[in-house]
Amino acid sequence: MEAACPSSASSDADGNMQNVLRGHTIPVMKTRNMIRVFISSTITDMSGERKALLEKAYPQVLSWCRNLGLVFEVVDLRWGMGKVTSGEHDACELSLREISISKKMSAGPAFVALLGNRYGHRALPAEIPCKQFELFVSKMANKPDAVHLLNHWYTRDDNAVPPTYVLLPVTTRFPHYSDLRPDSAVKRDEEVASWRLIEAQLLQHLRSAAREAEAAGNITVDERCVFFTSVTEREFQHGLEQDGTSALLFIREIPRLARGGPRRLARFMDATADGLLDAEAQGLLAGLKSRLYTSCKDKVNVHSVELSRGVIELRCKEHAQYLDTMCEQFVCQMKAKITEALSLESGTRKVWGSPREENKYEWVAEEVSRHFAVSKLVCCGFYGREGLLAKLCLTMWESTNIGHRPLVVHGAAGMGKTALLCKLAQKMRSVLEAQAMVVVRLLGAHHPLREDVDHLLLSLCFQICLSCGLALPISLSNHQELVSFFQEVLVSVSQQGGILLVILDAVDRLCDHHRTLCWLPEKLPPNVHLVVSMDTNSEAFAAVRLKLKSLEYFFEVERLTRDEGRHILESQLSGSQRTMTPEQATAALQSFDSTGCPLHLRLIVSAAKRWTSYTPLTRLCLGTNSQEMMSELFLMLEEKHGRELVGGALGYIALAREGLLEAELRDIMSLDNDVISEVYKFSLPPTPSLIRLPPMLWSRLRRDLEDHLEERWTCGVVTMAFRERCLWEAVSARYLTSERRGRSLAVLAEYFQGVWFGKLKPVALPGLTLLLADRKVPPQPLWFAPGLANVRKLQELPYHLLHAGLWEELRQDVIGSGEWLYCKSAVMGVSSVIQDLDQCSIYMDCTETRLLRDALVLIKPNLDFLDGYMGTSHFYTELLARLCDLATPFPSLIGRLCGQCEELLLTCSEPVLIPKCSFLPPPGGALQHSLTGLRGGVVCVDISVEAELLVAGSDKGVMAAWSLADRHLERTLSAHTAAILSLKLLDSPAHCLSLGADGSLKRWNLTTGEQMLCIQEAWPVDHTPSPVHLHLCGQLIFVYNKTQVSMLTSDGIPTLPVSSDERLLCLGLLEDSVMVLSDFGRVRIFGPGAEPSSVEIQLENWGQPLTPINIVTLPKHGKVFLVSTEGFLYQISKSGKQTCVKFPVQPSLFSVTADEKILMAGSGVTLSLFNIHINSLESFLKLKHDDRISCACISPDARLIATGAVDQLIRVWSVTTGALLDVFCGSDAPITSLLFYKCFLLSTCAAASCVHVWAVKYDSRHKPTAHIPAGSSHVAVTKDTENVFYVSQQEPAQVVSWNNHTGKPAGRLFLPAKASCVALAQQKRLLMVGLSSGTVLIYPLDLPDETLCIPPSESQCAVLRMAVSVHETHAVVAYEDSLCIFEIAARECLPTVEGPLERVQLLAEDGPLSAVAVLSDRRLLYGTMCGRVTLYDAAQRSSIALNCHQTTITCLTPSNRGTHFLVGSQDAVQRLWNLKPLAVNHVMEYKGLFSEGVVCATFSESDKVVFTGSRDKTIKVWDVITGNLLLVQYVGSTVVAMVTYRNGFVALAQRGVVIQEVFHCPDHVRPDHNPLRTIKAQYRVTSTDQVCADQQGDVSHLQNFNPANFTLSCKAQPSSTCTLL
Repeated sequence: MEAACPSSASSDADGNMQNVLRGHTIPVMKTRNMIRVFISSTITDMSGERKALLEKAYPQVLSWCRNLGLVFEVVDLRWGMGKVTSGEHDACELSLREISISKKMSAGPAFVALLGNRYGHRALPAEIPCKQFELFVSKMANKPDAVHLLNHWYTRDDNAVPPTYVLLPVTTRFPHYSDLRPDSAVKRDEEVASWRLIEAQLLQHLRSAAREAEAAGNITVDERCVFFTSVTEREFQHGLEQDGTSALLFIREIPRLARGGPRRLARFMDATADGLLDAEAQGLLAGLKSRLYTSCKDKVNVHSVELSRGVIELRCKEHAQYLDTMCEQFVCQMKAKITEALSLESGTRKVWGSPREENKYEWVAEEVSRHFAVSKLVCCGFYGREGLLAKLCLTMWESTNIGHRPLVVHGAAGMGKTALLCKLAQKMRSVLEAQAMVVVRLLGAHHPLREDVDHLLLSLCFQICLSCGLALPISLSNHQELVSFFQEVLVSVSQQGGILLVILDAVDRLCDHHRTLCWLPEKLPPNVHLVVSMDTNSEAFAAVRLKLKSLEYFFEVERLTRDEGRHILESQLSGSQRTMTPEQATAALQSFDSTGCPLHLRLIVSAAKRWTSYTPLTRLCLGTNSQEMMSELFLMLEEKHGRELVGGALGYIALAREGLLEAELRDIMSLDNDVISEVYKFSLPPTPSLIRLPPMLWSRLRRDLEDHLEERWTCGVVTMAFRERCLWEAVSARYLTSERRGRSLAVLAEYFQGVWFGKLKPVALPGLTLLLADRKVPPQPLWFAPGLANVRKLQELPYHLLHAGLWEELRQDVIGSGEWLYCKSAVMGVSSVIQDLDQCSIYMDCTETRLLRDALVLIKPNLDFLDGYMGTSHFYTELLARLCDLATPFPSLIGRLCGQCEELLLTCSEPVLIPKCSFLPPPGGALQHSLTGLRGGVVCVDISVEAELLVAGSDKGVMAAWSLADRHLERTLSAHTAAILSLKLLDSPAHCLSLGADGSLKRWNLTTGEQMLCIQEAWPVDHTPSPVHLHLCGQLIFVYNKTQVSMLTSDGIPTLPVSSDERLLCLGLLEDSVMVLSDFGRVRIFGPGAEPSSVEIQLENWGQPLTPINIVTLPKHGKVFLVSTEGFLYQISKSGKQTCVKFPVQPSLFSVTADEKILMAGSGVTLSLFNIHINSLESFLKLKHDDRISCACISPDARLIATGAVDQLIRVWSVTTGALLDVFCGSDAPITSLLFYKCFLLSTCAAASCVHVWAVKYDSRHKPTAHIPAGSSHVAVTKDTENVFYVSQQEPAQVVSWNNHTGKPAGRLFLPAKASCVALAQQKRLLMVGLSSGTVLIYPLDLPDETLCIPPSESQCAVLRMAVSVHETHAVVAYEDSLCIFEIAARECLPTVEGPLERVQLLAEDGPLSAVAVLSDRRLLYGTMCGRVTLYDAAQRSSIALNCHQTTITCLTPSNRGTHFLVGSQDAVQRLWNLKPLAVNHVMEYKGLFSEGVVCATFSESDKVVFTGSRDKTIKVWDVITGNLLLVQYVGSTVVAMVTYRNGFVALAQRGVVIQEVFHCPDHVRPDHNPLRTIKAQYRVTSTDQVCADQQGDVSHLQNFNPANFTLSCKAQPSSTCTLL
């Protein structure tokens, strides 16, 4: 079933979206769900304020942002830094870089300035342009010492474009400057003091030269200010430019600070190197403040604070109040500015973490945009490959107007396949017409996880359908349906005439469990092109090589030439404003020549960006291949940043399932004691009670990793991941040893669990005992706010708990948490939860986990039908209805989970039905899998144990093949235009013969789907229906049934040498000989040649025409067994020998085992087994069944026999003892065939399209209890759910008493005639059975030996219906011509039925009776198939015709207190009547996608609600007072009987299962409650009770929740309670 693509208005937004979907434009990022704030301040004087913000303000803003679906992140590079820096002179560069990143990412404020009484450090410029430096030197011509000092610290770098003079790192001249080891303390202090003096001298010389240059007009004011401005002011300038209104400014004044001493000045004011007040800096500070007051007058928060004992401390009340006020201002202003920023995006912003219901197609556009953006980025710097690109374009152009095959681009890893395909997409966009569509998916980018092939196909289908206006599917429940729909979409696009190009990179990286690429189309329609890439050494390439065969569709990406490498190297360095010396370029190209690999070249380019012109060749760190280059990269990073820091950062990024946010990585490394121990190895943390990773350390490392990390934007949030998969593999090999991996995974799991939020984590720092410190990590709740989930926790936690070995926590917090399962299913889809549980099953041997996983697989199709949306109650109800019966045998996980679901349902704010038993198909048990993908009922099957292959044919002419090794659908083929009659797997690998009712015989290659042979008219189309068999002997193909035989070859259809006027019956084929029987008892054997038969046999005991019942051939014995109606078994051998013996069975089922040692003969409900001897049979076993046997098979080891019967049950018996070992229940139709495969049993039904796979050995604890056969005609169920009474369709003269708790028959009641109806008096425990003879038999359930009888009426009419009054005082029996009322009483403790008290004659014009009910006051209700409803008053002997319905009346249900009754019919209308006075209260009309008619109903004990079971397989709950629909619940099968039980009901479904549910309704239902939110339907209530209308007020409105038109007409004017929810 399909739903139309959602309509879109002709607006610019829609046009842009179409361009995005067609792959023409990349959209500007609409949504940013991140608030990234850079904190700018000086280090020492604002440390108290920064600490207060960290402890008080940031958590509040974080919590508030999370409630809005925002990520809040603070970057404070000053925090945690010691007094000694690294000496790299990069502080200013890093700060400005972080500010730019914050502005790019933040959806709100990005900059916060904290300014006190220090102007800040005025650092030397790290780089000075060459011309400017030489100008300054010329100004110092008379200062040789100054020139020497400058040349000693600044070195010319000609690799910069333009050349610059670079300030050398301090450690170049002072190696102990950053050495924090205790034994280097003296040297370090000396060198620190020396550097400060030199730094001051250098600044003095440069400032002097800058003043002179400015005065001479050689440089501008801005260029001069570089040498005077502090790092803090530069941050202010960069942070406040363009959008200063969104920044926050805090200025703190200390009025009497100048009165302090030098020590006081050093902390709060700028001082010179000799400890004196820096007057110049103070002047610059005053100018900065003045400018801020002027430009940001309304934005500045000014505070005046007096010092206490020379410091700002919390113990001082004034200071504490100041810090609290500042934090409050920070929080309030941040909220205000964020709110203002978000208001500008209202209507376009997608909230991160909300359930996927608002725009269910938005994820498609987001995915398209992401791949488009990456593709565009990859194309930058692309060079070469012109010849290969031209070949690809030419091949596509030549095949555009004809059918063709996909193109395969292949090559070794890192050879540039991705870049080539991205360039191809870019080139094709420019040459194709505007209406052409280019689809790109870069599948290798999603590491470490492999992208699922089903998600890929669904994404492609949605993009193409939405772009081309094609219909979208409502539900695609399995892989093969996705594959088929994908191919149909390609054909539809081709028929539209537009051009479609689909480019799929790295398809070998797909999560395709079979690596056979079965989903990849072998042939493409005109105008559709498909280009895929893969590694030449992959399994996928080998598979597609066999699939496509011809080499013309394969294009290899070869190595780059030296000239191409030189061009790319120079081009990419030029883009970074860098170059190389000739010697360096030669060394780089020599390294590249060894591989010619683009990945190797990219790593060389990344390294070359760090080279200066004075870097010696020995320090270039080049490798001969990509692996060596990555090793050199790691060594460089470890030397510069430390091994633990580098290994920790890279390791955590590699381990993250979906990448990491920067804030997450800083938090996680702050929790890693190994990283913290390395950072604080030689120095104490600034605040020992609060330990975190200093942000500056990560910022430096991130800058050096810039070429190797990528930003992944998803839902407005950016995560970090490795740009190349090869780098991910190298990081894993180098840093993630087994021990380190486990430790890191545990840290990740603890972080996403929120274990250390608000707690002190111990750490052992060098030289200290165990230190307890707060790591200031945020909490990790499952929900940030109602309807806003913690997406990152959902993505990461299961993966890390599993791989860290924290399985008990995984069971408690994830698998066994109902709230978790619902949250992730609602936000990320049920498929994501199933994938998590699949991962768990790989590592954990947990039965309960597998059961839960299977339950979710069963739930998924229902949710797909509802467009993926599910309400809380819907999810918990589905779980309970499938797992409830497993709670007792599996209490630790499933039992606890069921308890949670029930508790959550009891606290639900909307009406719910709470299951008390499992009534939806449960997981587990013997049923292991259902092989789906076939259209139509399964009519024939064949199996190859050696090839592990199963083929099945349907009555629709479709053939399907499954791999039994992994239960994967390999292929479906539309083989014939009519039903498939027979299938035969051949000895050739994956070859199969199929014979269709259209008369054709075909041979198929199941691997490729290719038709290898087709013989038309191989079999008569209008033959007499009987089983048709295929038999192979050498090159000959025999097709035969009982009346016809055809011998076929690929060259023609030769006829058999049969010439006789007698009617012949084919007995079978033995090798190449056909054995036939004539009417005169002669058996003839014909061979394939033209010579007449050489063997002719006259059967013994031949005295009259022989009527065979069944025949079976024994090829190994060379004989045929034939059973006749006369009771003889003939054994006829190929050589002409025969035996004839009496046979005790006239079998409808007749077969032998594969080894021809056992003969099976089934007749009725008995299956007889015989040992086959040379000339005799020996009966050794008889198996009795409850219903007629339909099929049987014996296991290969002859120990087990499986039988299928009409009662839809499969029984497994012991061949040696005859004991019934097991009964499999789960089929909804009679079993038609059974096959053993290893330790599994395969079953099919002609009425079902799937093949069930049953495990012969399994955990019996999760075996579902058997239920009565589906479709039983007359049923009744007791209130306690213990007993079900039904009449078998095959045995209509029996009533079976079924024990629902044990799943077995409890007894049988044999009747003198066919049962026509059944009724049950619950309290008095009387079973009433109406017979077709007109008799009513009454069985007291507590007195099994007693039977009461109501004799037939005088007219001898059959009993049509029966009903018992609510209080069970009266019963009504409806005959074809009359109604009789009887009184139910008791005499001497024995039940009695008196009457008839009244007889009501039915009129012929009323039509056949269809429903009846009796009220406690002896009034009768009866309805007819014509839709008429009559109320008959026995006391008054009068009748009243009630409102007529348009269709058959299906139920008449009185309320428990006798005040109301419900009339239901087969159409959309049902009426709720009031008995006192008699009037219609409500007309309730319901229209859905399927059948609407009501089948049965019952009122609640309080009569407040009425439950109805409908033909659309739902149970509905209606409010009796208002008539409003409260709830619609899908139960998977039509409910055919309902009885009230406590505050719920007990029901029986057509599938045979018992349903027991409790209704829970809050005291007040929300006005916006919508019972149709998860149902594609609509309803209307027309009320005529004016009192009710006055109570409810005017709430009349009409809402349609289904695009299908639905018009309801009512004769009466709807009242104010008429509403459609």
